[in-house]
Amino acid sequence: MKRRSSKIKPATPELLSLTLLTLFLLAFLPAGFEVRAEDIAECAPDPAAKRLVIIIDDMGHSLARGRAALALPGKINFAVIPYTPHGVELAERAHDTGKEVLLHAPMSTVDNDPLSRGGLTSQMDREEFRATFAAALEQVPHVKGVNNHMGSDLTQRRPQMAWLMQELRGRELYFVDSRTSDKTVAATVAAEFSVPNISRSIFLDNDRDTKVIDERFQALLRKADSTGLGVAIGHPYPETIAYLKEELLTVHERGFRPVFVSEVVGGALEERCLANTDASAPTGPDLPNHRHSRESGNPGMRGF
Repeated sequence: MKRRSSKIKPATPELLSLTLLTLFLLAFLPAGFEVRAEDIAECAPDPAAKRLVIIIDDMGHSLARGRAALALPGKINFAVIPYTPHGVELAERAHDTGKEVLLHAPMSTVDNDPLSRGGLTSQMDREEFRATFAAALEQVPHVKGVNNHMGSDLTQRRPQMAWLMQELRGRELYFVDSRTSDKTVAATVAAEFSVPNISRSIFLDNDRDTKVIDERFQALLRKADSTGLGVAIGHPYPETIAYLKEELLTVHERGFRPVFVSEVVGGALEERCLANTDASAPTGPDLPNHRHSRESGNPGMRGF
């Protein structure tokens, strides 16, 4: 039998550098320190990967729709409205299944739309604002950050955004600006108070028609392809969840990587990777029909 010959390709300079760096770091690990293959794979930088932050808003009203949303594969973020009938149960379930939880904080609008319990308004003094926010936060377990529900009025107001960011900073929570107003100052104020934050790029389902959802999702991919990060907000509508259930199965093959918000702003993954190596340790305006109104701008990411 003829032995099949095979050519071994020479290692690239990048691979040699990574190998040498790995060996160097391993030499300084303490005795008995365990390095797992899965940790190396997860923490290794992948500059080619284009990150997708997908947030499902308005969780808590419907148990059935909430459960269907939580069944989405991979790293999906869920924003839960306080005081809703099923908010606590869905937040607990999200946490138990390895998802990330946000408080979807109701905020006043320029049209004075009715606010649900726990809503923050520009008419509140500082103490009422603080107490209302703290009580709302207590209603949703396992919260890693906050995004605004509505809020086209409040996110324009620097004093109230400063109050909010002080509360978030004291609790080590991040902020996602849903960008319901093109005059929002939320991300700017968050950065001033060193609150890790990102801003929405795309609303997925301002129109629940599947063709429109697909158009918005493709816009999200283009955003991530061009900038390295796309931030989308959707809702637990049957159309949205059915669409994402299929699309999320193939995004990795196309070079996209769904991530938690905390990973983008220096959260869970970064801390886990440090622990494993430390012995001491829209393009254009959107006009959604669910009152995320008057939306435009070119959002980006701001962290520490």
